[in-house]
Parts: sequence; C-alpha cells; structure tokens
Amino acid sequence: MGGGCVGGRWQRLSQMLQVSARGGAYRCSSSAIHTPSADPYRPIAPPKSRLTWRRLLTGTILGSIIGGGAYVGTSDEATISKWAFQAANLVNPVFRLFEPEDAHRLAIWAAAHGLVPRETRPDPDVLELEVWGRSFANPVGLAAGFDKNAEAVEGLLGLGFGFVEVGSVTPVPQEGNPRPRVFRLQEEGAIINRYGFNSEGIVAVAKRLGAQHGKRRLAESTREPPPHDSESRLGGKAGPGILGVNLGKNKTSEDAAADYVQGVHTLSQYADYLVINVSSPNTPGLRKLQGRKQLQDLIKKVLAARDEMQWGEAGPPPLLVKIAPDLSKQDLSDIAAVAMTLRLDGLVISNTTTSRPDAVLGLVHADETGGLSGKPLFKMSTDVLRDMYQLTRGKIPLIGCGGIASGEDAYLKIRAGATLVQLYTAFAYEGPSMLPRIKAELAACLERDGFKSVQDAVGADHHS
Repeated sequence: MGGGCVGGRWQRLSQMLQVSARGGAYRCSSSAIHTPSADPYRPIAPPKSRLTWRRLLTGTILGSIIGGGAYVGTSDEATISKWAFQAANLVNPVFRLFEPEDAHRLAIWAAAHGLVPRETRPDPDVLELEVWGRSFANPVGLAAGFDKNAEAVEGLLGLGFGFVEVGSVTPVPQEGNPRPRVFRLQEEGAIINRYGFNSEGIVAVAKRLGAQHGKRRLAESTREPPPHDSESRLGGKAGPGILGVNLGKNKTSEDAAADYVQGVHTLSQYADYLVINVSSPNTPGLRKLQGRKQLQDLIKKVLAARDEMQWGEAGPPPLLVKIAPDLSKQDLSDIAAVAMTLRLDGLVISNTTTSRPDAVLGLVHADETGGLSGKPLFKMSTDVLRDMYQLTRGKIPLIGCGGIASGEDAYLKIRAGATLVQLYTAFAYEGPSMLPRIKAELAACLERDGFKSVQDAVGADHHS
C-alpha cells in the first residue's frame, strides 16, 4: 500500500481515538440505513469526569502503535502479523468506551478501512478441511449479524477466519427496531440484541460483493497461476476465506418465500454458501417458518430458484437453514426430516435465545427484549446441535454457533457434531486477538486426543 493511504488511515484512527480521549464518542446517525460514502459517525458531547484517564489510555495506545511501526518495518511477515494482533489488544479497550451499537459500527468501519491486523501466518495443517467441495483453511468462522451489509468482508477474512457470513440481508432496506437495541451483560460475556434485521438491502450488498468479486477476478487474471499444491487453493469467491450470505425477510413482507427467492436471485452468484434465516427472534412471525410444512414449502421454493439459475463447473452454492435453540424435540425432529427429505446442504445451530438462563438472571439489562448470545447460550445451543446430529445421522454438515469463547469450546461443538463453528459475541468482546488463540487451542485439543484432522473429530461423542 502507498504511504499516503496508510497515513490517511492512521490519521483517521488517530482522530477517532482523540475524540475518545476527550471523553467523546461516535454515534450512528438517526437512520440505520446509509450509503457507503456517508459518514455514520458524529461526535457527541464528552462527560468531563472521564477526561484524564481516557487521555492516558489513548496516549498509551497511539504511542504503542507508532513506536511499534519502526520495529515491524524491519521484521518478517509472520512477526509483523504477530505484533499486529498483540497491538490489537491495546486498541480493544477503546471500544468499551462506546455504547454497544456504536462500538459495533466502529469495528466495521475499522475492518472496512484496513485498520485491523492481517493474518499472514499459515494455520496448523490439522485445521484444514473440505466441506461442500470447498477448502477451508480452518473451521472457525464469523457468524452473521456482525457484518450485516458486507462492508468489511476483505478485512474480516484477512483476520484469519476460515469463513465469514454476512447478513442477514433483506430485499428492501429497513432500519430495524428503534435504539437502544443492543445491551451488554459483561459479567457473563453475553449480549442481548433486538436489531430487527436492519439492512441496507440486497442492491447495496450486491454492489459491494460484485465490486469485490470483480477485484478478485482481476487480480487472479494478472498473476501467474499458483502451483498445484499451493495454499492459494484455499478460499472461495471472496478471496482467502469462504463467504456465506445470510438471507432474511422484510418485516412488512407478507410473502416470506418471495423475499428469500429474491435474495437468491441477486446474491447467490457471490456466495460460497447461502443461509435462510428463519430463526431471528426480532422479526414478528419469522420463527413460525420453522414449522414442518412451512419450512418444507419455503425450502422447495428457494431450492427451485437457486437451481433454475445458470451455474458453472463448481455448481450452485450450498443452501443451509439457521434454526433457533428454543425448539421442542418434536420441532427438531420435523426440521431434521425436512432437511433429509429435501437434501438440504446443512444447518446452522443456532441463533440467539429468547430464554434467560439462570446465569444472567438479575443482571442489568437481562430483562431487555431480544435474543441472548454469548457464553450463557453455549450449553443450550450445543445440546440442540448434538440432538440434530443424531436426528440427521451425521449425514448433513452442521455449523455450531453459540457461546464459543475458546478453542476448547469450539472442540466441544465439533465433538458434538459440528463440522464448522462460528463466533460472534466473544469476538465483539475480545477483538481480533482472540482468533489466533482459539485456532491454536483447537489444534492443541485435536492433537491431544489423537485426531489427525477436524473431520476425524466431528461427532466423536456419538461414536465412543
């Protein structure tokens, strides 16, 4: 990158941190829908009581970043990458100074502008696997809901995720529910959100993914083809990792199937896999689509829309369904039967929960309406994952999502039946530095128990 580009990015980050040092914050504009060229942040008045310690914190962070620049300039790529992730630990506390949704927007902005670490170190060989004919460098992905509008795909994949899932994307732009709509339950590493499918719509997302797809194709056409055994085989349509697109329906839509079909027609060409989200608790009536007949009818229509499109040698993107953790045994049995009958490509287990486990009762914000994610969701979502693996007899790839905060957590999901796993809340709390740690811990768990690959460990609890 040119020096001017890098300088501009650091100048912008410096300005934002200086606002933080003055006790200020950046708050999203009144509309949750904005164009890529618009600045969604505007300064708000700082509380004077926090001025001194914020200045000290910001000065320490900036000093570490600037001072480290001279060091990494003479280091190899692996050392630079290691230092960058360590430096992210210094910056991460700044995000705690903001309201949760503002911190979320700031994180997306930083990733979109290259102000996050880039992983150049190869993942352990034991983590590589193939699913749906696609090669994953590792099984650890970023769940939908973080990058709702595909604003920061390249930066997020560059962090070292094996895959990133964007969305949920609705056909027509909608603002979602009124703010405040995100709440931290920090004592338990949890979040409650009721965003309500705030989305810029499929047209805006298609433009971004299309531009990125074109950029990748151009880069591939201007460089020499890689050796057959090169690591550049890994990845998908978006670059170094696999890209999933999560589809939602508009709140006021009376024809849910038409909304999902529209998403397939517009976005599937850019996706390595597609997800039908019928499990968000924040869109009225959405979870009713998990009923046996409703789900069967919906999947048939979406599959037909996907299969009627023209596809190349790689074929159409796999289709998955994301389900809730708050389902009865009969509900799970019905979903498994539909998935098996219609040969669904996979299931994401699970979305957030409307229940409130004992661990969060009595905490500030615990009574807020919305879906709970994070550590308190781990056991519930893993139990549903285990049941679904048994119901589908291990024949359908499952993505385990909910409460993962360590490599051991990811490993337990895999043993319960997950082929891939996803993070969200722990990433929101800990930032980029947690990703190398989780991958290293997962590799250590696999090697400790004698597994030569992730695939060998999938569903191990059911085989012992």
